[in-house]
Amino acid sequence: MNETELIQDATRWFKTAKVEPATVVVPGFCAMTVQRRLTFCAGHRVYGHESKCSNPHGHNYAAFITASAADLDGIGRVIDFGVIKSLVGGWIEKNWDHAFLYFTEDPEMDGVFGGGKYRGFPCPFNPTAENMAKYLLHVVAADLFEGTGVLAVEVTIEETENCKATARL
Repeated sequence: MNETELIQDATRWFKTAKVEPATVVVPGFCAMTVQRRLTFCAGHRVYGHESKCSNPHGHNYAAFITASAADLDGIGRVIDFGVIKSLVGGWIEKNWDHAFLYFTEDPEMDGVFGGGKYRGFPCPFNPTAENMAKYLLHVVAADLFEGTGVLAVEVTIEETENCKATARL
């Protein structure tokens, strides 16, 4: 079976399968991913939240960056884990670590952090775990990995050990 037939066969199977595609093994077809855990501390408030998260507060976050590539490099890697740390971790350290993430449409927080007196990151989104994961995946990692042959395919933001959100391509 050639590669095109293999992919067509797998696609037909996925459409009728009752399991997640990630659990399927198709002989001769392998998608390889790697994941790097990055930690940071940040404050936020969820603008418009109906409960206690409407108050400014903080978390010890973990961001899980999952990357994939069409081929492994000459050493046998998707990407060196240290490169993910340097690129995405460096961006997080520069922009989000020990900063207050605030929605630019939140007038109170914009008034406090918008002037530059305190370390804040103006988010073009309400800083929920879901929106943070989406931003890291579609904006930050997409830009940082451009031209490398590596694609960020999933980002999970863990606010607490009980609460996390995942954005996937």
